Amino acid sequence: MSTLINHALVLNLHQPSGNLEYLLENQQWEAKEILWAMDRIPRSLWGYEDIARVHLSLSGTLLETLINPDFQEKVYGITKVGDLLWFLQNTNLFHILGTGYYHPVFPLTPENDWKEQCTRWLGIGKHVFWRTSFSGFWPPEMGFCMEMIPLLKSLGYRYVLVDSKYIEPLEKMSWEEIHYQPHFAKYGSDEIIVIVRDRELSDAQEAGMDWGWFSYEVNQRTKFCNFVPLVTTCTDGENGGWFRNTNEKSNFWQYFYKEFMNKARAGLCNIKPVFIDNYLDTHGAHGYVNVKTGAWNTGWHHGEGFIQWTGSQGQKNTLDRIKKVSDKFHQLSDSNNKIDKNDLEEAYWRILRSETSCNVFWGEAWVHRCHQDLDLAEELIDSAIHNVSIS
Repeated sequence: MSTLINHALVLNLHQPSGNLEYLLENQQWEAKEILWAMDRIPRSLWGYEDIARVHLSLSGTLLETLINPDFQEKVYGITKVGDLLWFLQNTNLFHILGTGYYHPVFPLTPENDWKEQCTRWLGIGKHVFWRTSFSGFWPPEMGFCMEMIPLLKSLGYRYVLVDSKYIEPLEKMSWEEIHYQPHFAKYGSDEIIVIVRDRELSDAQEAGMDWGWFSYEVNQRTKFCNFVPLVTTCTDGENGGWFRNTNEKSNFWQYFYKEFMNKARAGLCNIKPVFIDNYLDTHGAHGYVNVKTGAWNTGWHHGEGFIQWTGSQGQKNTLDRIKKVSDKFHQLSDSNNKIDKNDLEEAYWRILRSETSCNVFWGEAWVHRCHQDLDLAEELIDSAIHNVSIS
C-alpha cells in the first residue's frame, strides 16, 4: 500500500478566435468572469511556490487575443493581461502544455493539417512563454488517436494526456495500474508516454468539491497501489461557475485548492502536488497500452464516437466540407504551379480556424462560423487557380 500519492492538476484554457472581443461588446459580464477566472490562477498561488503545481494548456487563439495590444488596452480596467502572461511564466508554479493552435479535435480533422496546427501553436507558445520546447501535449477536447503519436514524437513531446475511458492494456494490469501509472503507447516505430486522466475525479473537479471529500476519495481509489500513484485530474480552467465564481466560498482556488496546499505544506495529508515531468523522472512509465480513439466527456455526453461534434447531419456535413476544402488546398499547394503564396496562406489559416472544435460543439448553432471561413478559403483557392491558368 502506498502512503504517498502524487496529484497532477491540469487545466485547459481556450477561447475561440474573436470570442472574447465579441463578449466584451455584447455580454460584458461574461467576458469579465472569464478574464478574472484566468487572472485568479496565478494570484491564488502567490506564496505557494514551494508546494503548488499546475499544468496549463492555452489555445493559440486565446494567446493570440491576450497578446494583442488593442485587446490589452480594452480590458485594462478589468485585467492587466500583460501581467497575467508574465505571472504564467513562473516555472515553479506552472508547466505549460503544447496543444493545437485553433483547438481542433484532431481525430475529426484532416491529418494533413495536424502538423500545421501543432507547429503554429509552438510558434506562439515559444514566443509568449520564452522557452524552446514543451514536454507535454494537451489534445483539445482530449480528442486523441494513436495515429497522432509519430507527429507528437517528431515535435519533441515526451507525453500526451488521455482519458481513462480509452485505455486498453496490452499486458496484465490491475485497475489501479491502469488508472494511476503512466504507460507507453506505440504506433509503428514511434512510442510516447500516456498520462491517464481520472474521469470521475475530473468530473468532481469541474462540478465542485471540498478538500475532505477529495482526500478520502483519492485515498480510497489508490489504497491497493503497491507503487507511488499519479492521480491526474483535467478540466477546463475558466468555464463553469466553480472556476468563474468570485465568491471565495464557492470557488475552486479559494475554497478547495488553498486548503489542499495548506494541508500538503504542513504535512497533514499524504497527497502531494507534482509536475508530471518530475514524477516521470523519479518513477518512470510502465507497460504498453492501446488508446482507443475518443474525446473526454462533456456535461451531457460521454465522448465516445465524438457524438457531441457529429450528432447531426449538419455537423457531419460541416466536417466533410472541411476535409474537402483542406484536400483542395493541399493538392494545389503541393503542385508545381506558380501560385500566389499570399492567397494560399490566407486560405490556409482560414481552413485551420474552421477546424476549431467549438464550431461543431454546440450542435449546429455555430457551424456557420466554419462555413464563413471555408467560403473565403475557397474563394482564395479558386482565385489562385484562376491566376495560374491565365498567366
